[in-house]
Amino acid sequence: MTAGRALGLLLGIVADGVFGDPRRGHPVAVFGAAAARLEKLAYRDHKLPGVLYTGALVGSAVGLGVLVERAGKRHPVLRVASTAAATWLALGGKSLASEGTSMGRSLDSGDVEAARKRLPNLCGRDPEALDATALARATVESVAENTSDAVVAPLFWGAVLGVPGLLGYRAINTLDAMVGHRSPRYRRFGWASARLDDVVNLVPARAAAALTVAGAPVVGGSAQGAWRAWRRDAAAHPSPNAGRVEAAFAGALEIRLGGRTVYSHGVEERPVLGTGRSPDAGHVTRAVELSRVVGALAGGASAVLALLSRR
Repeated sequence: MTAGRALGLLLGIVADGVFGDPRRGHPVAVFGAAAARLEKLAYRDHKLPGVLYTGALVGSAVGLGVLVERAGKRHPVLRVASTAAATWLALGGKSLASEGTSMGRSLDSGDVEAARKRLPNLCGRDPEALDATALARATVESVAENTSDAVVAPLFWGAVLGVPGLLGYRAINTLDAMVGHRSPRYRRFGWASARLDDVVNLVPARAAAALTVAGAPVVGGSAQGAWRAWRRDAAAHPSPNAGRVEAAFAGALEIRLGGRTVYSHGVEERPVLGTGRSPDAGHVTRAVELSRVVGALAGGASAVLALLSRR
């Protein structure tokens, strides 16, 4: 049982690396469309409707995963195939690397306008007033955070809980991206989605930071710097999770992240992470390389964790 889960995770990782996200009919897009329709019916400027909204959608995803997992108990091939498919759909490693690489190329060529147009594919910041340095900073921070959210976290929950963990985590993370904002509209309604996302990422974010420390030398980075920035700077970040991996990336690449951050719903003053220079296009490229290394380490670790999960 655990061997089938481990093999399925590894095959799903390979599928993501080869094919990336499906271009049409992605189940996550279907889920997002359903969530948007339900929001129109359920939205109220209170926490309770948001709790019910989040519970219904996440519960549906987990329930589907439970049915798939049970169907595979007596059929090893189906178990491996379903785990591989769920892993492929839950991961976003190739898409993240592709977007980060494109941003690096645009910035390296001096095409700031192209970089501004691409930035919304990575994060929800307002790109219009950002110069090349600010765009590079936003990209490195987004690559770091999404390495945890779109790679390490789904692999962790897949290793621990199988298909229900993969589908449930992806549902939670999608809802956080949709309604888990601090904007006036979602401050109450999106509270449950945001807090649930915080909870399920507590362990994966710290695992991602640790893997960043381990993988930093592979890209010519500083393991000591990653460890030091993680331990010194992360706690000041407003997110209990994103600050860990962003600080580790900053220390590994010997750059400085954080500062004034402009979103569509307002401006946030983020704490400074790291002590180096401001990032540039070269740091964006190295951040993508580091993300790939962390993803590879996470893949191996998830397979081992799946083998040990029964015990």
